Amino acid sequence: MSKLHWRIELENGAVFSGSAEPEGEVHVVCPLPDSPIRSVTGRMALDWRQGDRLFVNGFQSWTYSPEFTGTDRLRGLKHLPSAGVKHFGLDRYGDNYFVEYPGKKGVFHGETWAYVRRGDEYRLAASLDEKPGYTVIRADLNSGEMTFERDCAGMRCCGDFHAFDLFFAVGGEKEVFDAWFAAMGVKPRTTEPIAGYSSWYNRYEDIDEACIRSDLEHSAALLQPGDLFQIDDGWERAVGDWLEPDEKKFPSGMKAVVDAIREKGFRAGLWLAPFVARAGSGLYEEHPGWFYLHDGKPWYCGVNWGGFYALDMDHPGVRDYLTRVFRRVFDEWGFDLVKLDFLYGAAPFGSESESRARRMIRAMDFLRELCGDKLILGCGVPLAAAFGRVDYCRIGCDVGLDWNDNWLMQQIHRERVSTKQSISNTVFRRQLNGRAFLNDPDVFFLREENTKLTSAQKRALAVANTLLGDVWLTSDDMGSYKPEQAEAWRELRRLRNAEVVSVNIGEDVSITYRLDGEETTEVVLPAEEKKPLIKKLAPKEK
Repeated sequence: MSKLHWRIELENGAVFSGSAEPEGEVHVVCPLPDSPIRSVTGRMALDWRQGDRLFVNGFQSWTYSPEFTGTDRLRGLKHLPSAGVKHFGLDRYGDNYFVEYPGKKGVFHGETWAYVRRGDEYRLAASLDEKPGYTVIRADLNSGEMTFERDCAGMRCCGDFHAFDLFFAVGGEKEVFDAWFAAMGVKPRTTEPIAGYSSWYNRYEDIDEACIRSDLEHSAALLQPGDLFQIDDGWERAVGDWLEPDEKKFPSGMKAVVDAIREKGFRAGLWLAPFVARAGSGLYEEHPGWFYLHDGKPWYCGVNWGGFYALDMDHPGVRDYLTRVFRRVFDEWGFDLVKLDFLYGAAPFGSESESRARRMIRAMDFLRELCGDKLILGCGVPLAAAFGRVDYCRIGCDVGLDWNDNWLMQQIHRERVSTKQSISNTVFRRQLNGRAFLNDPDVFFLREENTKLTSAQKRALAVANTLLGDVWLTSDDMGSYKPEQAEAWRELRRLRNAEVVSVNIGEDVSITYRLDGEETTEVVLPAEEKKPLIKKLAPKEK
């Protein structure tokens, strides 16, 4: 590898620079005077050859993060009307509001880690510590250059500043990723996979006590003792109001529902979005001072639920409120696991004294403190902040009820709903499983109703989730299963015992696995015929 050339520029005009060998652990620490930082960059040559594949990790759980070739393009939001981007908050779900997207073929970026894969050889470049600022990694396959940027502009550091804490390794997949996590000192909090049911991807927000109890009864025939039965979004009065359920939907209260789940021998899970609240919620109306302000206005996080806003996690009222929420969820209602969602809302910006990334890490540490030894399934979170802090973590976007949504939705941000992109993230973030946490690839479907997925697509989703993830959930009403679907469930559950021999990436993506001494290969991402979206019309005759 060529040398890494680094440079720090301050607002007072001072410049500091140097170089380092990109091998193993690289720590660039520089004493700085008391002046805001303008930029921190590092550059090195990128060894890129025909046939190589590039991976650059996307900003958060849902961000589409495949392997790229030199003909691919990472598109931002410049092609969309700015009024629509602002209204729907399309730039708030990922890094679009603070990272530039050139939109050129062969030019890519991501956060925290990247690799070039040459056959079975991985050339890994990764961050060891994101607290000083997210490490934005850019790769220009046209010029053959890789750059590193510390997301810390505007911070002051009077004293030693960690410009970069990087790790470089070349070798096999297991070798380089084991070495990276060992260098970080990160271990998963649990090694116990989890299986079960989630209410979201069938009933969505349209849940109540009656349908939850019905699904619970129907699940009892297939779920096993200790499995998870998770109540997702829709139980609360409004997003942000977590102390009481919607009494019209859950007249018996949450403790009664948890007791019913426990009587079946299952663990009870509950969905929350602790760092955000929707407009019109009780929290929004009664405590306007609790919200995170940017340029004097509450920070808009996106269009879900008619629009929602970030809470200021450092406000004493917010911290006290969340303390009371989690005490109620665990101590009074008796839940065993919380799925904590839309976590990126905790840290849209940094300050002169801390980076955006350090704020996100503090938010995750706060949640860990609130939850104690209870299980956390993180979702919608910048992944490095979740390393070693949550038990389970989503590593892809939400699956949809079809393969890849419609053409219009395909034009929006990298965090959109897509079964195809969910499978892709399950494949290309598989190295996190058992190292950072246990991966949640999202749910699979076996049902025939309320889905447009073909049998082959449902099979591909189920196989990818079963072999490459350790959170294994469905949202199906199992009471609707025909005998062959119940048998498919049992067969997939047995498949969880299989050994993954290889993940094969070509035009198709397939997985080869060994079960009961027999090797099988199944395609999980089929090659698709590329058709033009707009047909060219023949010119009219003059």
